[in-house]
Amino acid sequence: MELEWEQTNVDARDPVALGRWWQEALGWVVVNDDPDEFEIRPAPDRLPGLLFARVPELKTVKNRLHLDFRPVDRDMEVERMLGLGASRADVGQGDQSWVVLADPEGNEFCILSSRRSS
Repeated sequence: MELEWEQTNVDARDPVALGRWWQEALGWVVVNDDPDEFEIRPAPDRLPGLLFARVPELKTVKNRLHLDFRPVDRDMEVERMLGLGASRADVGQGDQSWVVLADPEGNEFCILSSRRSS
């Protein structure tokens, strides 16, 4: 059996607003601007994408699945994300080498320690 990872689905009260936030945060492109299923990808022909699907309820508990990002400079990336509207999140992580943030709808994601130079 052969599988291709097409996309990760993210529940959203406002798929367009949340999708556009992630588009700016990641520098990706919009491939579907439907107000109920808004999708972004690294490039029009690259997978996987993030699909933001409309749901009626607010997020209420910690995500069971989240995204991790490895930046060149962790602290600079955390500040950039906070400047875009992310917030710091406490999921019980304590003092770690990564920083937990949340997008504007409260979905947690991690900024990992800085990439090591080769």
